[in-house]
This record gives sequence, C-alpha cells and structure tokens, in this order.
Amino acid sequence: MHTPTQTPTYSPTLLAAELRLPTNWLDYTILGIYFVVVLGIGFAARRSVKTTLDFFLSGRSLPAWVTGLAFISANLAATEILGMAANSAQYGAYTVHWYWIGAIPAMVFLGLVMMPFYYGSKVRSVPEFLLLRFDKWAHLLSSVLFAFAAILIAGVNLYALAIVVEALLGWPQWVAIVVAGFFVLAYITLGGLSSAIYNEVLQFFVILAALIPITVLSLKKVGGWDGLTDTLTKSHGDDFVTAWGGTGIGDANPLGANWLTIVLGLGFVLSFGYWTTNFAEVQRALSAKNLSAAQRTPLIAAYPKIFIVFLVMIPGLAAAALVPGFGTEKSGYQYNDAIPYLMEGLLPNGVLGIAVTGLLAAFMAGMAANVSSFNTVFTTDIWAKYVVTDREDSYYVRFGRLITAIGVLASIGTAFLASSFSNIMSYLQTLFSFFNVPMFVVFIIGMFWKRASMKSGFWGLLAGTTAAMINYFVLYKQDIISIPSDQGANFVSAIAGFVAGGVVMVAVSLFTAPKPTEELQGLVYGTRSPGMAEPPAPGDEAWYRKPALLGWGAVVLAAACYIPFSF
Repeated sequence: MHTPTQTPTYSPTLLAAELRLPTNWLDYTILGIYFVVVLGIGFAARRSVKTTLDFFLSGRSLPAWVTGLAFISANLAATEILGMAANSAQYGAYTVHWYWIGAIPAMVFLGLVMMPFYYGSKVRSVPEFLLLRFDKWAHLLSSVLFAFAAILIAGVNLYALAIVVEALLGWPQWVAIVVAGFFVLAYITLGGLSSAIYNEVLQFFVILAALIPITVLSLKKVGGWDGLTDTLTKSHGDDFVTAWGGTGIGDANPLGANWLTIVLGLGFVLSFGYWTTNFAEVQRALSAKNLSAAQRTPLIAAYPKIFIVFLVMIPGLAAAALVPGFGTEKSGYQYNDAIPYLMEGLLPNGVLGIAVTGLLAAFMAGMAANVSSFNTVFTTDIWAKYVVTDREDSYYVRFGRLITAIGVLASIGTAFLASSFSNIMSYLQTLFSFFNVPMFVVFIIGMFWKRASMKSGFWGLLAGTTAAMINYFVLYKQDIISIPSDQGANFVSAIAGFVAGGVVMVAVSLFTAPKPTEELQGLVYGTRSPGMAEPPAPGDEAWYRKPALLGWGAVVLAAACYIPFSF
C-alpha cells in the first residue's frame, strides 16, 4: 500500500524550477576542459584497438588498480549519487544497508569465488558463461534480457542527466541528452572498453571532487553531525538516523522493510544478483591482465565503496533537515532534488563548476558502463553466434562500433520510462530484481551443483524473471498484498524471483539429463580449468596483493562501520 510521502501525486518529470545555478564563465571553462580530456582519452585508446578482444575486453591487459577504480566508477553513476541521496532524504540512515550489507559481501564473493570461474574459462561476457555451463537457450535468453536491461539502465542515466542539467543550467532536455550521448558514443566508438575504463578512472576522481565539498558544506550548514541527528530525530523520529531501529518483523519504519527482507532481499538476493552477474561491472574485471588482477578488481573497489555512502547519505539527510517535508508536494521538492538543492545553495563559482562536471562525469560513467557492456553482449553473444557467424575479426569490431551507436539511440528512447519515479533508485532496484536476480540464482546453482541439467538454466531464468514481475506489477501494484514502499516491494520481488528460479531449476534438473562431467571442468565449484591454475604474477606474493586478505579486510571494515549506526 502506498503512502502520500512515498509516492507523491504530483508529476515527477522535472526538478524544482528554483534550482537554477548561478554558473559563470569559470564553471563552463572547467566543464569544457573535462570534455576535451574525455575525447582525448578516446583518441589515445583508439591506437590499441585492433581485434575484438582489444575492443570489447581491452586485450585483457589492464592492471588491477585501473580496473578496480573503473569497477567502482561504473557503479558510481549519477543515478547512484542522486538516487542514494534521494534514498537518504526519504528513508534516512537505512541507506547504509545498500553499501555495507548490499555491496561489500557480494563484491568480496565475486572476487574470491566467482572470478576464477569467469576469468579461468576465458569467456568474454557473463551470458557466454551460461552457454558453457548450460545450453544455447539459457545463453540466448540471458543475452537478450541483459541487453534489454542495459539499455533501460543507460536510459535512466540519460533521463536523470537531462532533468538535472535543465534545472541547474537551463539547457533544454534534448540538448543535454544529445551532448552527453555524443561524447559517450564518441569515446566508446573510438577506443572501445579501454577508452571507457580510463575515462571511468578519471571520472572517479572528478566525482569525488564534486561530492566532498557538498558533503562538508551541507554538514556545516546543519550544525555538524549532532545538529543533523538532533533535527532529524525531532522531525522524523529516532529510527530515521539508525540502521536497524524499527526493523523488527511487524514494526513500522521509514523504509517499509524488516530485518529479514533487508538481509535476504537486499543483502543477499539483490546484492549478489547485481554484483556477481551484472556484466557492466564484471566486464571491468575480465579486462584485467591476469587472474590475480581480475580477483583483486572488485576487492580494490570495495574499500572506497565502504566510505562513499557518507558522501551520498549526508547530503540527503541534510536536505531533509533543512527543508520541512522534503520530497513531499508541500515542500516543492522531490527526493531526487537533494543534491541539486544543496549545490544551488552552498557552492561558490569554480567549485560549482567542479560539482556540475562531477555530476556529468557520473552520468557518463554510468551510461558508458552499460553501453560498453551492451555492445559486447549484443555483438559477441547474439550477432556473432546466432545471426552472422564465422566472419573475420575486423567485421565484428566494425559491427561493435555500429551497435554502440544504436545502443545510445535506444537509450534515448528508454530515458523517459524513468519519469514516473520520484526516487530513481527505486526504479533501478526494480530493474535489478527483474533481470539480475534470476540470472544470479541460475549462476549460483549451476556453479555449485553438478547435477543442474542443461535445460534447467533456461527455465530457471524464465521462471525467476516472471515471478519477480508478477510480484511487482500484479501483487504489489494492484494492492493484492500490502507492502509499505517501492523499495520494500523490490526486496520481496527479488526474493520471489530467487525462490521461483531455484525451485524450477531443481525440478527441471531432476527430470532432464545433466551436462557430461568432462564438460564441466572449470565451470563448477571443485573443478579447475587451465586458466584457473595459472601461477601468481611476479610481485603478487605481497600481502596487499593477496585477494583473500583484501576480501576479508573489506568485510570486517564494513561490519565495523555498522556499530555507530546500530544504537
């Protein structure tokens, strides 16, 4: 059941008109320099693109620190920045769950457990792994679902960019869409994945340069952490500034979810589904120079991920503290307005230019990650395997560049599907519950159960996707079951998709033939492939290059961060 504060009745398609920024020549100069550097990286990367492996996976040649920063930058899109700040303005300190339980454990699992199978099997994409483990039907369905989801998510980035730039700078939406789309298209078409990754490394630092001043100044504006928590406790109650307060089963809380749905729905199903099977992320690790670097990619990314939550949560909390009823109709603001509202009121020129550049960098990083993964899956998993097969390598490089342009145009077409959500993070979590969770259950069962049959992958994927959609569109949207919020509904949809996919996979496996044991080497836990057995690279013996130490260190640090928010 929806409540007025969670689903406003006014149109959410535009940010508040009074958020127009007082930008001047200095701010636009900073923005212009950034765009020149972005294109320069694209032209520089073009020289290294000669084969499909170069174009789609950077020739598997990049060091771990580069792929690690690109991994986190691809996730730290503007939809994440605006969406998590919106989450904090709407739900409070519960936002920490998306990072410390909804990201770190899954990133560590990807690095320690799943990357040896991905990298060791030498697949070029996540769906290709399903082709090796199951059959062509599981492969084709997963490829189509992923390509569709990638375009939808890239469209979210374009939509969010358009409304933000229109509100902050006064550019018409179509201008913002065309400019951003052109630059993303240009540098991916020129340099392929290498161009996207090196730009994402640059974008990571630009994004931090934008977020840190907003966080510091907003915290100062509300009287520090004590002033912030005191104000929010008075206006929103004690639970708004704690991580676990009010999450007992049957208790009411701002998030509309209890500890069980948080741990299972977000912490396990949605989190592991996103981080371990989302090719927009995994592709960065697959481009690493060796298995050790591939394993360390998500582990290196986990450390900044632990602390980035403060840079998106504090601005959202500050907006809720500064404007009574922020996000509701009477306030004049949406939840998505939190970051732009603070930029308009707190940042001087120059710093404002950096902040605007950071937002644009974040939009472009998120869009580029999805477009580059889309062109890889569409070219290698759909076109080259089922449409035009056995052509020369140069043909597929040319086609990859063409499908990149088509993907950008398709993203423009899907951008406005996000317009019905005043919290764009809710929309993204809905997409993840539909597309990532069913793929995760197929992966996890196929990877740990040798008896999972060839046919079970397709039917498990289909059943999981269908169950998640039925729960969201029928049971929740038609008020057949009562769930307090969109995010709570996403958690339940994720659990439904996971359970349905798992049950169907087991049932189908019991009645159909398993894959021959000799074909499962390197694809099922307990078996090894030649790629998984490669020796460490010179220097990888150092403790800070050991994946197990990095992984467990990130888990312990994330768990320790919960302590101040648990009481």
